[in-house]
Amino acid sequence: MKWYVLHTYSSFENKVKSAIEKGLEGTEMEKLVGQILVPVRKTFIIRDGKKIERERKVFTSYVILEADLTPELKTYILSLAGVTSFLGMTKDHKDPIPLPQEEVDRLLGIADPDRDFKKFSYMPGDLVKVISGPFTDFEGIVQKTADDGNKLVIDVTVFGRRTPVELNGSQVELIKK
Repeated sequence: MKWYVLHTYSSFENKVKSAIEKGLEGTEMEKLVGQILVPVRKTFIIRDGKKIERERKVFTSYVILEADLTPELKTYILSLAGVTSFLGMTKDHKDPIPLPQEEVDRLLGIADPDRDFKKFSYMPGDLVKVISGPFTDFEGIVQKTADDGNKLVIDVTVFGRRTPVELNGSQVELIKK
C-alpha cells in the first residue's frame, strides 16, 4: 500500500474520512484501504481566563490515505462529496503521486533512529547568552529545562523587568564563569 493525499473542501476533512470508511464497509474495496489520517496538533487558547485545549488541523483541506489505488477505488473516492482531487493529478498526469516514505514517517511521528539530535547539558541556574532569535545578545539564567536540554525557559531582563522566555538549546550558549 502507498500513501496518497486527497484535497477536500475546507472543513470537510473528517466528513470525507468517515464517508470513505462507511462507504467501503463490507465491500471488496475495503481491503484496499489502510489508514486514513486527518493530522491534528494540540493547541491552547485562553478564554475567560481559562486555558482550553483545542485540536487544530495541521493541513487544512487535506486527508492522507493509505491505499492500493485501483481505478475503481480512485473513481469511488473522487465521486465523494467534498473531495476535489488527489494531490499530483493534472491534465497530463492522470494518476496521483504517492508520498515518499520519509514524508510518511515524519507525518506518523516515526523518527529516523540514525538522525542524531544534538544534546545540550544546560541546568537550572546556568548563566547563558542568547545567540539567535529576537532576544539575541540578551543574557539570562536558565529556570527550567525539558527534552534533555533542547527546550529551555530562561529569565532575561527587558526594560528592567525579569521576563521568562522559552528557547531551543541551539539558541543559547553557556557563559563561562
